[in-house]
Amino acid sequence: MSTYQKTVIVTGASSGVGLNAAKSLADRGWHVIMACRNLEKTNQAATELNIPTENYSVIKLDLASLTSVKKFVDDFRATGKRLDSLVCNAAVYLPIVKEPMRSEDGYELSVATNHLGHFLLCNLMLEDLMKSTSSDKRLVILGTVTANPKELGGKIPIPAPPDLGNLEGMEAGFKEPITMINGKKFKPGKAYKDSKLCNVLTMRELHRRYHQSTGIVFSSLYPGCVADTPLFRNHYPLFQKIFPLFQKNITKGYVSQALAGERVAKVVADEGYQESGAYYSWGNRQQPNRKSFVQEVSNEALDEGKAKKLWDLSSKLVGLNQPVATS
Repeated sequence: MSTYQKTVIVTGASSGVGLNAAKSLADRGWHVIMACRNLEKTNQAATELNIPTENYSVIKLDLASLTSVKKFVDDFRATGKRLDSLVCNAAVYLPIVKEPMRSEDGYELSVATNHLGHFLLCNLMLEDLMKSTSSDKRLVILGTVTANPKELGGKIPIPAPPDLGNLEGMEAGFKEPITMINGKKFKPGKAYKDSKLCNVLTMRELHRRYHQSTGIVFSSLYPGCVADTPLFRNHYPLFQKIFPLFQKNITKGYVSQALAGERVAKVVADEGYQESGAYYSWGNRQQPNRKSFVQEVSNEALDEGKAKKLWDLSSKLVGLNQPVATS
């Protein structure tokens, strides 16, 4: 009698934390859908990391394109697989651009990719998660220490702390000339932090709306400072050289891509991570045996009114008009 193989989707699985999370989950026996823009690069990375071919598939997904997100959902459903977990990992970080880059839909690229693309994906795939026969369905969204001033790494206000304001930019349509969620002057590093704050607000609103009726566990995590991740590929070359050394030798906060990927896999698959609405952290340290804990999130991330407003405005921006049915 064959054992049911669980299926998980991991966005941004062609490199870094996402790739290593895919490896850890495949090694646990899961089938991993690696959702990425570059199929050839993803297949090559999976081969180099020795992910068993029977335990992964690659489906094209460009989170900066709402059309691509919808096509990805159709392509996944065409496989006939049931979905047991969704991991929203992919992110772009553009800290040194002078002028805002925009998605094909006209939105600032960091927010379009990190928040709006994932927001649409989560909403569309709730239906698939609800159809799973598993008693343990999970939706995991990665966070970052830089978006949480209650953590040491989030206390440094460079270039600026996250601040969504009253979502004035989104309310005004979030297109040219608007570049920031709060409607103020463009700051590329802050745009990234804002988008990651949106990820946590989205997770908490998903929990509030759907956990009780669906049983899906919604959570976030910060797996530690992966200082050499490809996330920093758009930073100054000198920063890319110095930052890992600083984290390894001064702060001792460096976490390898492999360990970070293993931590993501734990939140997806292991017992002890079934608290819906939780944000897990390991205290930003390298020790493989360090225990996780539920991290307190920022006051802004706890703002239920802002979470509801963000949900409504994001739904409008991505073209979602109808709420997901849960019965």
